[in-house]
Amino acid sequence: MNPTRPAGTASPTLDDVARVAGVSRATASRAINGGDRVSDRAQRSVEEAVRSLGYVPNRAARTLVTRRTGSVAVVVPEPDERVFSDPFFAGTLRAVTRVLGEREVQLVLLLARPGAEETRMLRYLSHRHVDGALVVSHHRDDRLAEQLRSIGLPCVFGGRPWSGSEHVPYVDVDNVAGGREATEHLIARGCRRIGTIAGPSDMTAATDRLVGWYTAMTAAELPTDAVVHADFTEDGGRRAAEDLLTRRPDLDGLVVASDLMARGALAVAAALGRQVPEDLAVIGYDDLGVAESTDPPLTTMKNPITEMAERATRMLLDRIDGLEDGGAYRLIIPSTLVVRDST
Repeated sequence: MNPTRPAGTASPTLDDVARVAGVSRATASRAINGGDRVSDRAQRSVEEAVRSLGYVPNRAARTLVTRRTGSVAVVVPEPDERVFSDPFFAGTLRAVTRVLGEREVQLVLLLARPGAEETRMLRYLSHRHVDGALVVSHHRDDRLAEQLRSIGLPCVFGGRPWSGSEHVPYVDVDNVAGGREATEHLIARGCRRIGTIAGPSDMTAATDRLVGWYTAMTAAELPTDAVVHADFTEDGGRRAAEDLLTRRPDLDGLVVASDLMARGALAVAAALGRQVPEDLAVIGYDDLGVAESTDPPLTTMKNPITEMAERATRMLLDRIDGLEDGGAYRLIIPSTLVVRDST
């Protein structure tokens, strides 16, 4: 017989677990469902209360009461070919799937470019076929923050949205600091004519990394005229490097906003007879596997996408469960420098 609950009473509830553990109902729910922001002491207390009460979450009953679908959408407004070739998306989806698996929640992947695909996706979301949405790799013109807020669907953004950030929760990496540190690394190495291959100008991650480059270059009183934009792909990085290094053969350093673009830039440098790092030091951004396989191995800023995706997913699940208020919540994670042979 359960020593904590009298015989013949109803099955223990989450409120009972919280009372016995001496924590709030929200903390008990997070501890049981794998959420973050739970202290080790509270986690142990909740686990002990669950064991002593014999508490078992009734997911079927909860679904009937809440009308939940048991699924969450990951919204990626990008072309299919990029989603399935870029390690950023593979790493993000692995992390999201891992967290959702802990809660037995299904992932629904929605790929939508502007136009009819986007309209169809928003109609799907407005009909509440999912309980919430995690948005990654968004652009200035997609207006997803405002649209999701207007339909009242719980959502979290992976990366700072262009607009509506005061109303929409998001988890982001400190791209400004990362771009600045990457540039400062080349300056400390002795580079003085440093160009940059920035990402798309309609994405906040790209513009923030470019701001970091400008900040470091301006502080060092170095020229800031060697800038070209590309699309975060290897081909885009190759085309941008051909343009930049042809126009500016004097460059001795190159800050590239992604490792895929940097791999394209390294191929161009080799074709032009530029030795890396002797003639041209190159640094990328991401460290998702590409940087280790380039020739030479690429110095880069580590983009903590696993942590970012996991924290964003847990934040979304908390909002779906009503454990977060309706306001915006922002979490910024630092990037770190990984030095290899290209600098």
